Amino acid sequence: MNAYLLIITLLAIVIVIIGVSWFKWHAFISLMVASLFLAIFSGMGWDKIVGSYETGVAGVLGHLVGILALGTILGKMLSESGAGLQIANFFVKVFGEKKLPWAMFFSGFIIGIPVFFEVGILILLPLVISVQKASKQNILLISLPAIAGLSIVHGLVPPHPGAIAAIGIYNANLGHVLLYSLIIALPAGIIGGPLFAKFINRRVVPVGEPELVKVEDLSGKKSVPGVGISFISILMPVILMILGTFAPYLKVPKTAESVLTFIGSPVIALLISCFLAFYFLGFRQGMDRKVIKKFTEECILPVGSIILIIGAGGGFKQILIDSGIAKVIGSMSQDLSLSPLVLAFLIAGLIRIATGSATVALTTAAGIVAPIVAQMSGVNMELLVIATGAGSLMFSHVNDAGFWMVKEYLGLSIEETFKTWTVLETILSFVAFIGALIINMFV
Repeated sequence: MNAYLLIITLLAIVIVIIGVSWFKWHAFISLMVASLFLAIFSGMGWDKIVGSYETGVAGVLGHLVGILALGTILGKMLSESGAGLQIANFFVKVFGEKKLPWAMFFSGFIIGIPVFFEVGILILLPLVISVQKASKQNILLISLPAIAGLSIVHGLVPPHPGAIAAIGIYNANLGHVLLYSLIIALPAGIIGGPLFAKFINRRVVPVGEPELVKVEDLSGKKSVPGVGISFISILMPVILMILGTFAPYLKVPKTAESVLTFIGSPVIALLISCFLAFYFLGFRQGMDRKVIKKFTEECILPVGSIILIIGAGGGFKQILIDSGIAKVIGSMSQDLSLSPLVLAFLIAGLIRIATGSATVALTTAAGIVAPIVAQMSGVNMELLVIATGAGSLMFSHVNDAGFWMVKEYLGLSIEETFKTWTVLETILSFVAFIGALIINMFV
């Protein structure tokens, strides 16, 4: 019986992979079909299947919808106001021409905290191209560190959707995840960014030209926010979340502690940050209410796809729990003495390679691993979030939209993209995972 349950679980994962890659279904449909397959063939009662699935979807999305929407709005304001470009220009001036890779890495790392990977690339590419033209250096030396900074933050650091979804599924402490992820993301990003760029720039010289971004079209704004307010706008959600995390340890009155905890919750921290952005990055830069409303509506529509994927991952997780499969896999994992961190990393990595989507990999892997670790004691849930996120970055290739985005925007060939972007993502993945294992030895 145990072997049978394990086989149908593997078949359910195969359904997700084939659905996304071969039938070209949306990941939401693939995950939903896989969940129903798992429920039916594990012997769940017909009257319980739909209720179980809906409970799982609601459990994950209950706290996540607002975070995703507000984070996207904040990213849009940073992009449209020119605040992201101000941050990048600041780092270029501070580090100077000789240390451009480091300037671009820190630009990507900071800008990447509140914005999606795709948005971060669009903010940074005009600067990358203009700096490359001025310095005459290999574009990989300047662009790869920026991309590494964006990618590692997107994969590991809250309030990004994958990390937030995993925190909800694992029931981890957000403040601790934020702290660990920043500690791990910096060295991983440095190795995969400036250091790798310095190594590869001597071995790969792109023959193409980046033609998709017209620098002159994206610069030349009449009014741009100052550097200080740009930094504050980008870092405000993280500052508020850190305050909320440390509120119980501060010697403040009980009421003040409650208020700090309240404003430090991700949804409230992002709401406050959005209103600050509306004023300082919007009204103060000459935008009116109609323009801000237009930006808000434009950026919220694409969030629907991510919400559906994450919700379906939650439904998959609940079917695993209610069918009893989670207990079986959990006891087998304990018999094998396999570390939950290794298990999460490997499952996320395999799904990432197969489907190409980091979000699908992270959500599905968390849904599989969470019920398993519920049977175990002494598992650090916060590091489990990071290990799963690290696995979801692994080996990006032709089935990943990010692969094609980097290829086209930087004017690379497919071979050059494999040698640069794919290797970069895999370095980030393994270094972050090693970082999680090292911290797990001490906490």
